[in-house]
Amino acid sequence: MSDSTFPEAPTASACPACDAAPMARRLAASGALDDKPERGGLMLSLPGIHCALCITTVEKALMAHPGVRSARVNLTLRRATVEAESEVTAEALVKTVNAVGYEAHEMDPSALSTTATDRQGRELLMRLAVGGFAAMNVMLLSVAVWSGAADATRDLFHWISAAIAIPAIAFSGQPFFRNAWMALRHGRLNMDVPITLAILLALGTSLYETAHSGEHAYFDAAISLTFFLLAGRYLDHRTRAIARSAAEELAALEVARADRLTTDGEQTVDVADLVAGDLIRVRPGGRMPVDGVITEGTSELDRSLLTGETLPVFAEPGRIVSAGEVNLTGPLVVEVTAAGKDSSLHRMADLVAMAETTRNRYTSLADKAAGLYAPGVHILSLVAGLGWYSYTGDARLAINIAAAVLIITCPCALGLAVPAVTTAASGRLFRKGMLIKSGTALERLAEVDTVVFDKTGTLTLGAPELDASESHERGELALAAGLARASSHPLSRALCEAAKAAGIEAADVSAITEVPGYGTEGTWSGRRVRLGRAAWVGAEPSQKTAAWLAVEGKAPVCFTFTDRLRPGAEEAVRGLKEIGLHVALISGDAAPAVHAFAERIGIEDVTAEALPEQKAARISELAAQGRKVLMVGDGLNDTAALAAAHASLSPASALDAARVASDLVLLGEDISPVASAVTTARSAVHRIKENFTIATVYNFIAVPIAIAGWATPLAAALAMSASSITVSLNSLRLK
Repeated sequence: MSDSTFPEAPTASACPACDAAPMARRLAASGALDDKPERGGLMLSLPGIHCALCITTVEKALMAHPGVRSARVNLTLRRATVEAESEVTAEALVKTVNAVGYEAHEMDPSALSTTATDRQGRELLMRLAVGGFAAMNVMLLSVAVWSGAADATRDLFHWISAAIAIPAIAFSGQPFFRNAWMALRHGRLNMDVPITLAILLALGTSLYETAHSGEHAYFDAAISLTFFLLAGRYLDHRTRAIARSAAEELAALEVARADRLTTDGEQTVDVADLVAGDLIRVRPGGRMPVDGVITEGTSELDRSLLTGETLPVFAEPGRIVSAGEVNLTGPLVVEVTAAGKDSSLHRMADLVAMAETTRNRYTSLADKAAGLYAPGVHILSLVAGLGWYSYTGDARLAINIAAAVLIITCPCALGLAVPAVTTAASGRLFRKGMLIKSGTALERLAEVDTVVFDKTGTLTLGAPELDASESHERGELALAAGLARASSHPLSRALCEAAKAAGIEAADVSAITEVPGYGTEGTWSGRRVRLGRAAWVGAEPSQKTAAWLAVEGKAPVCFTFTDRLRPGAEEAVRGLKEIGLHVALISGDAAPAVHAFAERIGIEDVTAEALPEQKAARISELAAQGRKVLMVGDGLNDTAALAAAHASLSPASALDAARVASDLVLLGEDISPVASAVTTARSAVHRIKENFTIATVYNFIAVPIAIAGWATPLAAALAMSASSITVSLNSLRLK
């Protein structure tokens, strides 16, 4: 087939011939950077971080530690990677992180990171269940009090409510209490501080009222507040738990062992033990464990991992190969040029991890609002309490008013502003065939002004189809199908499909053999026939993807192929342009094919023959120009670019690492919903801003009422609930 294109195979995942599990376990446990700390490289687990401010605080503290050369925090994995001098110990770094108010532990390379995450999720779910059960019981008792229970009956119900609420809050509210205490110990404020103060003041006021036979107690408000806030915390945890690192997926593709050729024969060794100059054997079906140069053998290579090309390339002595490529048909001997952490696959994992870290610095609208909210609430509550105490001298009244201010300004509406809209938007996009994976994806998607598409597997299906099959004679197509049915090559399958669609029965070809890297040959009507590369059958190479049929004594016949367009591709490009976005195409395929395709689909900004690092560099270049890029890709060669982009999308047919690196996943084949996804995201952000406006207006009205002493803590709790319901109803308008 074509000199440049015939031997190409379907996009491959981890090959069954490879034993990737040991390397995957080591690298997944270390954030897919190095399989174990070397030369002062240390890993720290940071279970308490949850926002961009946490990343900045921890990194600054670590960088200030003597001997630390670099420190990088990954929010998704909740861990830090530190490069330091050999005398720096993990214990010292843990103390440094503890000093700024965060829990830290040295990473255990033998344990998978998901263990702690699962344990934290189970703990939150258990506290949520206890809080919910207690809230239901206390609310039942409160109904009796609200219905008119008085004197001894009312006091009894209050004491029973206290007996239920206090231990339940003490258990369920620990995540808020711990975070608030750590922040206060180190002179900082966070959102958990006003939450904790509101709960404690509500409990304290309620106990005082109950002990003095007061009419009002607010145990129901305190336990309900705890329950609803825990529900939000658990949902946030689940969102992060499913956001695995794409770098871990890349690490799983690294081959753990290789067959080294020595004077005593073959020897199976760890890839980490290989050095430049070693010779290794890679058998058919095996994945390249190293970067190197072929010294012996011919075959076909699936290079989709690095270039995105779905058709195999011819492999012969002198060809440079990279870790991760799959050897398809013949055994090869490869001289090692780079192995282990120096290989191209490992460098790609590093690139992805760095890109993920950069994206995690995105500050959501909720985080920005929370940064202004926390100090303001404390100041208002403190001023209100001190003001009323100095005016009346009544400590009970002053505490009640301070508690009312804290409760009425509780961040429930603020906390619901984003999740409520995200839920509504997620449902809308799901009905259109798209799945949102990241909590801030909608906000980032709404900001994009540039869309960069990969070609093969994204705008196309990565499956070749025969050009103008009706232009070929039926006998030629029948003979080509007869030879093609003995091969699993993509072009051979396309020929068989074309013949079947045309109702042509494959010719009876005998003695068929497949020649690795060249094609198939056999005997038909007493003559030798070949189907394969141009040079092999004595034809002139074509600029297009092609296969040649040669019958002994006749001139070769050329069959050309095009990549099958993904449904909705043209509509997607047109729709994105209509809403004012710049559309670009970047591909690892050959330039002629890429430019011809771009002209066909209507894209002017084109980059061809791009390697993975070049794709990521192009995204970074656009970002440096101030552009917000949506990257749409499907292959491992797109993973770094997907992670580096402002927002990213991949089809469900994409390889695992690409899907993991993406914010959104296209569930079906039709890619046309991409434009409507951007429109929905913009609408969602508009609704989020409306919710913040509602919460702000509510506070402008409710806070003066609470400060004036016209709202009891119970009334404050009811008003807070009303604001939360209003925000939720406004969010539903997105549907």
